[in-house]
Amino acid sequence: MKRFLFTLFAAMLLTGCAGFFPFDKPTDPTDPAQNGGTYRQISMDEAIAIMDGQTGYIILDVRRVDEFAAGHIPGAINVPNESIGSGEIPELPDKEQLILVYCRSGNRSKQASEKLVALGYTNIVEFGGILDWPGETVPGE
Repeated sequence: MKRFLFTLFAAMLLTGCAGFFPFDKPTDPTDPAQNGGTYRQISMDEAIAIMDGQTGYIILDVRRVDEFAAGHIPGAINVPNESIGSGEIPELPDKEQLILVYCRSGNRSKQASEKLVALGYTNIVEFGGILDWPGETVPGE
């Protein structure tokens, strides 16, 4: 009985210390140290908050060139998913820079994000498709 009470007391004591462990801290999708060798997926609202509140990021549209030309998020650059392979990407020279990735519906942006991580990019954040984009779009090259 004493052993049971001691074990119960010890478990309760350790449970009360849970907030001190680093794995209890909230994650930050823009922190490359927290991505664990993969990309992060965030909501459209979270992407908008990043775009409104931060600088130094890239908005990457991975649709085809003709889709990009028809309309894209202002400030986005276009590197089609199909062109992301095993080689360097001149448009994305800094592998630690925050890159916000989108496509039309969210499928190609997930594929492209996986490929970018495999190429060594450490700060990839995928936020879905332009179909759900509530902001303006601009036609482009």
